[in-house]
Amino acid sequence: MLALIALHPLTIGVGLLLADLACWRLLPAEAKVWRVLLRLGIFIAYSLAIISAGMSPLQPPPWSEPALNMLGSVLGIAWWLLCARTLTVVLGVLLMPRSGHTGRLLQDVLGALIFLAAIVAAAAYIMQLPVKGLLATSGVVAIVIGLALQNTLGDVFSGIVLNTTKPYRLDDWVSIDGIEGKVIEIDWRATHLRTNQGSTVVIPNSVAAKTKVLNLNRSTDIQNLRLSISVPAQVRPRLVIDALNRTLQGVRALHQTPKPKVSVKSSDLSAVEYEMSAFVATDCSASEVRNLLFDLAHRNLQASGILRGALLPDVPRSRQRILLDDVKIFRALSAEEKDRLAELLVAQTFNKGQVLLEIGEVSEQLLLIGTGVISASIPNGSEVVEAGRMGPGEVMGEQGVTFDTPSEARFTALSSGVLYRLKKELLQACLEQRSEVGSALAKLQSFRQQAGASLLEQKPVTIRKGKFLSWLQRS
Repeated sequence: MLALIALHPLTIGVGLLLADLACWRLLPAEAKVWRVLLRLGIFIAYSLAIISAGMSPLQPPPWSEPALNMLGSVLGIAWWLLCARTLTVVLGVLLMPRSGHTGRLLQDVLGALIFLAAIVAAAAYIMQLPVKGLLATSGVVAIVIGLALQNTLGDVFSGIVLNTTKPYRLDDWVSIDGIEGKVIEIDWRATHLRTNQGSTVVIPNSVAAKTKVLNLNRSTDIQNLRLSISVPAQVRPRLVIDALNRTLQGVRALHQTPKPKVSVKSSDLSAVEYEMSAFVATDCSASEVRNLLFDLAHRNLQASGILRGALLPDVPRSRQRILLDDVKIFRALSAEEKDRLAELLVAQTFNKGQVLLEIGEVSEQLLLIGTGVISASIPNGSEVVEAGRMGPGEVMGEQGVTFDTPSEARFTALSSGVLYRLKKELLQACLEQRSEVGSALAKLQSFRQQAGASLLEQKPVTIRKGKFLSWLQRS
């Protein structure tokens, strides 16, 4: 190849330029490494070609013929531009894995500076132009343009600072200058946020660089969850907030630091919008926890008599009757059978910290949770570990009333609430009439035993929070 270059150096140089353009267009964008290696190889071969022809990038063409001199000038300028392009491509490969998508702004600025330096060098070495005068003139022009675009340039350089320091990244949930939203784009001039209302707010980078930035997703091991629920304005806010706080207590996957919270987001004459905010581990399924929160919020709001369906005047129903619609083991019962069963339930209040059913205790009653949050713990050697949390519509004591076996878990109240008790003999009468209820109870007990054994087989450090919560949904 060196012999071929020595015979036709200028022709080879032109061919390499055309090959560079063609290969860069033909190679797929996903093959970044091959694109960079190819460009680097073509640049080295092109440098050898023009040097073999007697040219130097630091000197004008050595030929006196006008056509040959013009061709040499073009090839010399092309060398500087190809050098700048190759350098920017290599810098892009080195910078992007470290800075990600948000580092593209810094890459573009560096590329512009490199090309500017290449153009000045080509004018000075190849075309022998008076660069000092040109730089002095361009400096005056730059001052005039800088004064005219002072605010815009401030946003650009603030964007460079933000992309270098990275106080936030794409998809982070942040609060900038009191405006809270999700970062959806960071460009030369501004940062774009998507708010809870679905609107887009454009914040100039100069403002973001000067003001306080609160990043809610900065931690590498937790992620933020926000859920909004609208309730008719006629309902007292304290009742809704208490029900939603019990919802947050009922999900074990939620981190307690930062503490989950409920707040009033907006209101009008017809409805009040409430927001639940909490954090979960990054390895936890956010969609699974979100679905569980919505379901648990529905049950707590219904148990508190807040949902519209629980307050219809033309269908008067007691709290016990409403509760039975959410208990899965009684789904096979007809509406009339549920009405009769609701009359047999006895209400009992409980306080926070109270043990409702102890390990080894044989329950003589089926316990239905009306309101409140209850923690289920199972023994693991000399200690007990929390297996999950329960809320309205879930049951306890099925082992005692079905098979006269002791409870394998301890059920402790995490909040005050109401419990409904169904005596064993009354439940037996229901089982005799409806075998589906007995089958559901046996299936529930078997599933909980298998889930508990599976939990104990795992090491505590590898337990995925919230994974065991699904067994509570079977009740």
